[in-house]
This record gives sequence, structure tokens and C-alpha cells, in this order.
Amino acid sequence: MISKKMRALVDNNSVIRMMFEEGQRMAQEFGAENVYDFSIGNPNVPAPEKVKETAIRLLREEDPLKLHGYMNNAGYPEVRAKVAESINKRFGTGFHAGNILMTVGAASGLNCALKAIIDPGDEVIAFAPYFVEYKNYVANYDGTLVAIAPDTETFQPDLNAFEAAITDKTRAVIINSPNNPTGVIYSEETIEKLSEIMSRKGRELNRDIYLISDEPYRELVYTDAVVPYVTKYYPNAIVCYSFSKTLSLPGERIGYLVVPDEAADSEDLMAAAVIANRVIGCVNAPSLFQKVVAECLDEKADIAFYGRNRDRIFNALAEYGFSCIKPEGAFYLFVKSPVPDEKEFVAEAKKEHILLVPGSSFCCSGYVRLSYCVAYETIENSLPGFKRLSEHYGLS
Repeated sequence: MISKKMRALVDNNSVIRMMFEEGQRMAQEFGAENVYDFSIGNPNVPAPEKVKETAIRLLREEDPLKLHGYMNNAGYPEVRAKVAESINKRFGTGFHAGNILMTVGAASGLNCALKAIIDPGDEVIAFAPYFVEYKNYVANYDGTLVAIAPDTETFQPDLNAFEAAITDKTRAVIINSPNNPTGVIYSEETIEKLSEIMSRKGRELNRDIYLISDEPYRELVYTDAVVPYVTKYYPNAIVCYSFSKTLSLPGERIGYLVVPDEAADSEDLMAAAVIANRVIGCVNAPSLFQKVVAECLDEKADIAFYGRNRDRIFNALAEYGFSCIKPEGAFYLFVKSPVPDEKEFVAEAKKEHILLVPGSSFCCSGYVRLSYCVAYETIENSLPGFKRLSEHYGLS
């Protein structure tokens, strides 16, 4: 018999994954060209050529026993030094190799950070809509996720509600910018006010409150908007980064965690995160791709491709009468459902072979998420179906 905690997870499996698997089933039944799967953020542009060239060269030239062997749980020292140097160059920070932990993607980094700081009963605050797994990650360590309801006009965090939610049980706050599922970038003003609130409340409660910034979409920005680097605004900040989207490497599971020297108990915090990397079963980040990304830190996937997709699908849906804030980053649209129960809309869209994810999966009912990191042809071919949905609900 499986554990009670896992029984709850089995019974409430990720809707995103379920829709993705349903899309694969429908593709076999109706043909892939006739199914428009917008369910999962799986990059549809290849990794930069340098990634492939670097991987091939390393496989040919490096000693395979060393290349595929264990290293320190934190990762190769030379890789961590290069990552720190790259961050310093781009954001004017002062990191060193000791501030960097190479991780199995941002998800593993988040788990390492949470395991390092959460005691049973601690609370972690997140701003809805948020990535569906945050609640599960916090629960992994017997913490409780406290969700702040969204401001659906701007999808910037509601800072008044946030301040009211901070208690003597609050251990951390998770932010995600550019945001999944809205594509909104949290402004510098938002980060400054958020940091001021956290600093003041931390002093009042005599409690270290950590800000964990989940940043897999940092490089995917389509406007002149700047994504603030949070360690410059708040000392107790931890950054989780992934190369999954930046370099189109989601299956390689490679990212890193940043723990600044300025963070409370930074040495112990980094030591705890490194040990967490081992005891949650990751041991270390993938050896080959640590070395690959270290040589590709200035590379990016084809962001213009995503920008073209964004403009096409956003403009079409707006023309058809759908309501959606235009994303500044990431590769998602968060579309207001034409009916209060967005799951009804998801079911209706499925009749058009259009797969969407209900907003309730992100703690924000009444909306659906659409991932536009798909082939441009998928978007074009889906538009007649969206138009029929618009007509069905009397939007156009």
C-alpha cells in the first residue's frame, strides 16, 4: 500500500501532464497535424549549435572516466566559477564559485532550497497564479503553502495582502518572473516594495525570511522590460535558475542555485543546500551538461521564434474577443475563460482538438493557460478552432 501523502498526489496528478499525455493519445488517433497541444512548456526550437558542438567535442576529447564520474555534490568548481563570473558580468553582482550550487534543473534547486530552510509547520508564501508544483515541493518538507490571490488587472503581486499574510511561521516567499502562467514580469517597483515589506516584517518578527526567485524564463523577454536581479534588492535572496528554456534543454535537467554571502547564515545555508542535493537523491547535477553549459553561458535559444508565436496567437485571440494580458516574457498566455468554470471551456476546446490547462491548476480559476512554444503551423492551424469557440460563446 502506498503512503497517504503519495495517495493524495496520485489522486490529484498534474493536470498539465495529464493534458500532455492526452495530446499524445489524440495525436495517434487523429494525426499529430490535427491536434493543437498548448498544454506543456516544452521548447520547440533547437538548442543553439554551440551546445551540440560543445557536447560532441567534450565527448571526443575528455577522459570519459572523469567526464562521466562523480564530483563534489555542489558541482565542478570551475563550472561554478564560470557561472558566477557570468552572473557578475550581466548583473553587476559579486558572486564566487562558493555561492553557486549546480542542480538538476530549477525544480531540484527549489527543493534543495526548501529542504535547507523549512521545518515542519513553516509557511511559504507564493503569489497566484503560480506553478502547480510549488505546493507539492513545500509539502515535501512538511511545510504549508500560503497563496496570495491575484490582482487580475495586472497580475503584479498584491502587496497589501502579502504583508497581511506574513506571520511568525513564514519562512520563505517564492516569486517567479517572468511568470508561469501569465508571462508578466514583476517590475523593479514591485521587487523594491516586496523587499521592504520582507525586511521590515523580518525585523518585527525577529525571523529570517528568505526570498526564493524561480527564474527558468529570465532570458525569454520580448520587450524592453528588465527582470530585476533580486539579490541586489534583498539580502536573504536565493535564486533558482534553469537552462531548460534558455538553451532548449528541458530533458537534460541542468540549472543552478545562487546563495549570496549576504544571506542569513549563508555558509550553513549553502552547506545545507549541497547536502540536500545529495539526500533528495540527485547527488550532483549531470556531469556532461555542467561542462556544456559552462561554455555556452552567453548563448540563447531563438527568442524571436517565440516572439513571433506570441504576437500571432495573442492578436488572433484578441480579434476573436478573448481577454488576455499580453505577456512580456516566458511563453504562455493566461486567457480569461468565457464561462466561470474554465474546465467547461477546456472540455469545449478539446472538441476542437485544442488542449489547454485550467487556471485552477495554478490557483487561479476562471482562466486557462496556453503554451505557445509550439510550431508556428500549430498556431495557424488552431485558429479556426479558436474562432469557432469564440462564436460558440458569443465573443465575436
